[in-house]
Amino acid sequence: MFDDGKTTKRIRGTTPGLDEAARSMRGNMTPAESRLWENLRSRRLGGAKFRAQHPLGRFIVDFCCPSSRLIIEIDGGVHRLSGARDRERTEVLESFGYRVLRFSNDQVLQHTDDVVLTIAEALLQR
Repeated sequence: MFDDGKTTKRIRGTTPGLDEAARSMRGNMTPAESRLWENLRSRRLGGAKFRAQHPLGRFIVDFCCPSSRLIIEIDGGVHRLSGARDRERTEVLESFGYRVLRFSNDQVLQHTDDVVLTIAEALLQR
């Protein structure tokens, strides 16, 4: 993986290494990410264009709709131990003008329709 430590000239401010990691993550989604991606991909939700495993600054977000400035994060079991880090990450992303919605793996897997409805409502608010 190439990473010269320099940021690319793209507005997202990512590094080549982060871009490569995101590309790899797209091919290895969790079951919850895959389930939600089936509902978001190809403009299936109200015509909104979502990107999966999207590099943004120093982060890779699970799903991003740039035109609506909406980020969707799916929190697995490891996130129960990283609450402070997740809060800081959300604050940074919000400081860039994004709205961040967080769902647990269980919410996505057991209540997919409710999660998709919540995302659709967030898209309408923008």
